[in-house]
Parts: sequence; C-alpha cells; structure tokens
Amino acid sequence: MSTKPEKEKKSSTTQKNIALIKRFFPYLKKHLGTELIVLACAATSATCEIILPLIVRKITDQNTADPAGLTVELIAAICVAYIVLRCLDSLASFCQSYWGHKMGTKIENAMREDMFDHLQSLSFTFFDNTKVGQLMSRMTSDLFDVAEWAHHFPEMVLMTVVKFVASFFIFATMDIRFALVIFILMPFMIILTKKSRTKMRDTFKAGRHQVGEINARIEDSLLGVRVVRSFTNEKTEKDKFSKGNEDYVVIRNKSHKYMSQFHATVKLIDGVTYIVVVGMGALLMKNGIISSGDFAASLLLISTLLGSIRTIVDFSEQFSRGITGVERFAEIMNEVPEITDSPDAVDIKNVQGDIEFRNVSFSYVKGEKEILHHLDLHIKKGENIALVGPSGGGKTTLCNLIPRFYEAESGEILLDGKNIKDITLRSLRENIGVVAQDVYLFSGTIRDNLIYGKADATDEEIIEAAKKAGAHEFISALPNGYDTYTGERGVKLSGGQKQRISIARVFLKNPPILLLDEATSALDNESEKLVQESLERLAEGRTTLTIAHRLTTIRNADEIVVLTEDGITEHGSHTELMEKGGIYSNMYKMYAVM
Repeated sequence: MSTKPEKEKKSSTTQKNIALIKRFFPYLKKHLGTELIVLACAATSATCEIILPLIVRKITDQNTADPAGLTVELIAAICVAYIVLRCLDSLASFCQSYWGHKMGTKIENAMREDMFDHLQSLSFTFFDNTKVGQLMSRMTSDLFDVAEWAHHFPEMVLMTVVKFVASFFIFATMDIRFALVIFILMPFMIILTKKSRTKMRDTFKAGRHQVGEINARIEDSLLGVRVVRSFTNEKTEKDKFSKGNEDYVVIRNKSHKYMSQFHATVKLIDGVTYIVVVGMGALLMKNGIISSGDFAASLLLISTLLGSIRTIVDFSEQFSRGITGVERFAEIMNEVPEITDSPDAVDIKNVQGDIEFRNVSFSYVKGEKEILHHLDLHIKKGENIALVGPSGGGKTTLCNLIPRFYEAESGEILLDGKNIKDITLRSLRENIGVVAQDVYLFSGTIRDNLIYGKADATDEEIIEAAKKAGAHEFISALPNGYDTYTGERGVKLSGGQKQRISIARVFLKNPPILLLDEATSALDNESEKLVQESLERLAEGRTTLTIAHRLTTIRNADEIVVLTEDGITEHGSHTELMEKGGIYSNMYKMYAVM
C-alpha cells in the first residue's frame, strides 16, 4: 500500500512531466503536418504487421476444413497479396523514418537557436555562476535526445495502440475470455517497471549533469594548457579529469543497474504472458472453442503484441532521456534576464557623451558588502577621466554599469541627461566602445575580428582603422595579411598585437564613449608605448574613462578620480593631486620608484 508521501511524489512527477511536455509542444506544433504524415505511415506499418496472423489463420482453417480448397492458385494469390502489403509496409517505414528524423532535426535546431538567443540575453551575473561546459552539454547532447524522443514517441504510442486494438478484436472473435485474460496481463508490465523507469530518469539527469562537468573540465584544462605546462601540472589536471570521469562511471553504473532490472522484469512478464497464451489457447482448441487456425494466429499475434510492448517499454528509456533533456532546456529558458529594456525604452541618437552617476550603489551579491556606495560622479562631454585606486575599489564595476553589463541597485546613471534604463540596450551599447586588458579574439582571421566592430566595413575602412591603431604594419607583414588565422583566442598573436587589433575594432565601431580598462597593464614597454599612442588617437573627441595601474599613462587626463572602498576620496588633475600629497601622490611616487 502506497503511503501519502509516495502518492504525492508520483503525482508531482506526473504533473512535472505534463508541464514539460506542454513546454515542448509549441516546437512540435510547427510541424504538425509532417507529424500527421509520419503517424499515418506508422499506422499503415502497424496494420500491415497485423495482417500476417490473419493470413496464417485463413490458410490453417482452410486446410483443416477443406484441404482440397487450399489450391496452389489460392496460396499464390495470398503470397502475392502479402508481398504487396510488405512493399507498402517498407515504403511506409521509409517515410516514417526519413520524415520523422527530418522533423526531429528541425525541432532540435529550433530549440538550440532559442536557447542560444536566450543565453545572449542573460546578464553577466548568470555567466559568472555557470560553467560553459554545462551549457554546451545542454545545447548538444541533451537536445539530440529531445529530438529523438520527439519524433519516436508519438509513432510508438500510435503503433502500439493500433496493434492493441486490432489484436483485441481478433482475439475477441476467437473467444472473449481469451482476449480479456491476455489484456489483463498487459498492464502489469507497465506497473512492475514503473519504479525502474523513475530511477532511470534520475540517473539520466545526474549523468547529463556530470557530462557537463566533464566538458567544463576539458574546456578549462585545454584553454589553460600553457599555464598547465608552465607549472608542470599535467598530473594535477589528469587527476581532476579522472575524478570527474570516475564520478560519471559511478552514475552510469547505477543507470545500467536500473536498466538491467527494467529489462529483466520485462523479459519475465514476456515469458509469463506467452505461456499463458499457449496454455489457454491449447485448452480452448482442445475443447473445440477455437480452431487450429485461431491458435496459430494467436501465437503470431501475441508475438507481435509483446514485441510492440517491448518496444514501447524500451522506449521509456528514451523517454527518460528526452524528458530530462526538455527539463534541462526549460531550466535555462526559465532563467529571467536581469537586465532588459524597459517598456518605454527608446533608441538614443546623436549621443554627446555626458555621463552622470547620481547616488549609485551596487553589490554583486544582494545583501553583501556594496562595491559602490551612494556614488556621485559627473563626466562631461568629451572629457578624459582616469580612474585609479587599489584593487577592489570599484573601478571596473563603475565602467561595467555604464553599458548596463550589471544593474545598479539604487540611484541612477544618466547619459546626456537621460536615465540609461530608459534607453534600449542595443542603442546604449552601440554608442560605447570597450578596450579591456584581457583581449578576446574570436577563432578566425584578423579580418573577421576587425569587422566585429562594423560588419559592413569596406577594405579601405578596415585598413584605415588598423593604421590608426598602429596595427597595419604588423598585419601586412604576416604571411596572409588580414586573412591570417589568429588561432583560438588569438593565440598566434602577441599581447601587443591582440591589443592593437582590439583598438582597431573600436575605431571601426567609432563610438562617442570609450571605456579603457587597464588596456596596457599586461604589455611590455615597447608594446605599451605603441598601444598607448593608439589609445590616445582613439580617445580624441570622445568621452573617455580610463582605468590604469600604470599611472604614467594617465598624467594628461582632464581629471583623475581616486576610487577606494570608501568611494571617491580624491579628484583633480595630475598636478593638483600631486600638490595635495594624498593617496594619488603616494601611489604615483611608489610607482615611479618601481
């Protein structure tokens, strides 16, 4: 007897499955025409399969009742008719498989595109807390399982229903008791395997999660292969990978255990059902209730029926994988973007670049210590403002709030007198250029990376931007010039070269606002000089915020703002702050001595 908690758990699982199927249905709905064709083919195939027992029944009964009537002509006609049916069955099976898989692939593609689009809309906070390997697993293997489940499940259900109904009526024409006994046994297979199916689903989900962890570990190790080898930590990485791999083996072993239990139970019930049919059929035939033709047909029918049951029961394994994939898909799609356009947001045009922070507070985790606390700062159009101070003071955070990579908790940020929350994200970010210390170049050619700043840029514009960034000379010297492959994350280029390409990218974008986040701190002296000259050209006529640890690079800034954990503690020109003898003066003198 089931306890109340067990009943509630079963009800909850059922409701959850229904909710997930509803979540998936809109993707299937777009292909209902194809699905109807596939189902028609499945029904045709199932019907053709039922015909053989009826043919055997006819031949056996004819031979028993009137052997002379079983002529060669009749046998030939039956065989030809059966071959025609088999040809029809083969054609239906081909169409069912081809169109079904084609539909499944389209569904998989649509779901993957929707997930990718949704991921693009999520805030940096989500990515700060999520492993890329997990996301890749959800977008590939999970959605493949969903696609397989999507087109196989309706077909299998329909074929089983057709075979069940047809078989019931055929058995009923023999003897209604025969039909009832057989169909009373069928539900036991479903009931006795339910527990194994539930455990299988849980282990499939855990397995999917662990595959994501393995992907994340591989990505982390391979992308950091230079660091791994420089510290001779190959064994450490191997141990980490082995641990994740062993965890996956444990999960898969559990999964195989439940699958084995599942198939063993099915096989046992299979055998019991078959012997019941043989025994009861033999007794009914002995007592003259059914004919020898009925008995022969019943053996073929039960074989077909049990095969169909095995297929649908086996498919529950695929159902578990598929519904798990839908669940993991829904988990991502249910993530609500923290930063979105407000209902009244508008595009901003003719941006001047006047930026104002009014009483702005921010923390990365709500309730924890604020990085910025009631900050006020006004940056006038065309000003070059430098942000300096100790690490953790909020310099990068302040810059990230302007393009709304993160959202201020309180206060407001104005651009040309308009709250940035009332400006569309696309319009806002189109007017801001970012050059960071950690340059990201996409796998592709130098040209591919440059036109990221302007997709329709002409060759002349690309070359002009590269010249302004001081990059044209070294690019031209490369074997394939602008069509040189940069490698993963630009690994084939030096730090200074990558930085100048990133600056050229911003030259092409030509934004009125520029954010420079320690753009030269990781470079050698020669590269720093070249990049600094490029940055100065880039900053001309633009509102510029520069974060710098190398204080010599910001001496000519219009204003230097010292930002610490206590907020803005000093501001003024280089000369004014040096005369003041405060935090900036001490930092500069310390840097000069180094």
